[in-house]
Amino acid sequence: MGREQWKKIWVGSAGNMVEWFDWFVYASFAVYFADSFFPKGNDTANLMNTMGIFAVGFFMRPVGGWLLGRVGDRKGRKAALTLTVTLMSASAILIAVAPTYAVAGYGGVAVLLIARMLQGLSVGGEYAASATYLTEASAPDRRGFASSFQYVSMTAGQLLGLGLQIVLQRTMSEDALHSWAWRIPFIIGALGAAIVFYLRRNMLETEVYAQDDSAHSDPARGTIKALWAHRREAFLVIALTMGGTVAYYTYTTYLTKYLSGTAGLDKPTASLVSFCALFVFMCIQPLAGRLSDRIGRRPLLITFAVGSTFLTVPIMTLLKHAGSFWPALGLSLLALLVVTGYTSINACVKAELFPTGIRALGVALPYAIANALFGGTAEYVALWFKKGGIESGYYWYVAGCAAVSLIVYVTMRETRTIDLNRVKQMPDERTGSPGTTDPAPSKSSPSGV
Repeated sequence: MGREQWKKIWVGSAGNMVEWFDWFVYASFAVYFADSFFPKGNDTANLMNTMGIFAVGFFMRPVGGWLLGRVGDRKGRKAALTLTVTLMSASAILIAVAPTYAVAGYGGVAVLLIARMLQGLSVGGEYAASATYLTEASAPDRRGFASSFQYVSMTAGQLLGLGLQIVLQRTMSEDALHSWAWRIPFIIGALGAAIVFYLRRNMLETEVYAQDDSAHSDPARGTIKALWAHRREAFLVIALTMGGTVAYYTYTTYLTKYLSGTAGLDKPTASLVSFCALFVFMCIQPLAGRLSDRIGRRPLLITFAVGSTFLTVPIMTLLKHAGSFWPALGLSLLALLVVTGYTSINACVKAELFPTGIRALGVALPYAIANALFGGTAEYVALWFKKGGIESGYYWYVAGCAAVSLIVYVTMRETRTIDLNRVKQMPDERTGSPGTTDPAPSKSSPSGV
């Protein structure tokens, strides 16, 4: 792979890293600031309230997916990517300066809620914009490899957050973390977003988008009406995302809380387990993406769904009794290895389903809906089961979601050989089915930055 291709990957994914750093530090530092915004009392209840606000961010993601997906299809991928990082920077600043309950009562909660809504808007568009950009800016036989860097950058953002958390835990007192030090990652996130804003202002449009004949003439580009013509693909995105997003959030953002709150590990050890497991997870994403370029997307998706359906309950049960660093790390790595079958390629699979004029919105809105329903509520559902004294019920919930997605993976068509320039814009007049595609492998040259 040449220097130009690596530049495309860097430009397309660097901002994604900062976006997800800001998104995930809310979840990873929630154990420290939950009591700052609510009256003193039940720690689990306060954490549930804080994670409820976390879930609100997910419910804003469909709005962000619609708004920024429309921008991406009508104004270009660059415009959408620049706008997403602007919104994320603003939200990080708001959280960093939000007043506590002792200072402003529930006014701090209001600021926190507005910030999470902005984050939801931003991330709702960021996923689709970066997925579309990385897929379109790749050589046809490298789309799986290039798009896998979306989860590399997402995980890198979370690792930076966890790494910062570990440093703060080992250099500051528990009281300092609960009183003011939890604001540090949000200040860092805002500064990082400003740097990425500059990088994205200087990026160029993908050739697939720039060469699309309808880019400036079709008034239906990026509209719900145009997406409805591809509703089968849109519902497919929701269904194939369902199991993957629940499993991903279970073994990433919720894992640290589960290890400390249920398995009995102290917070620093739980954070270190998550950090090490996520680092390995990040490194294997490109390997799995490249494998999909050789054998197809469906085999990896099916492997994930089978593994998640049948291994979730045993893994979560054993994690509950892990007791120390190494058993917890081994089980966490096993879980994330299974999840890799989904995370490494889901971005390009979704982008490959839609034509250029509706690709950003087609990925953004259905994906955001699925995340609002299943990803954003994962931690809240887990805590609800725990509060009700039936925590094992959550394990079966995760397995059930994966089972639903398994049915989709088995029945869907392979997308590896689809030519992005030849996906039909409107329904096939002979069959009436939306979004049919040319099955022949693409021979076009890779898009440029």
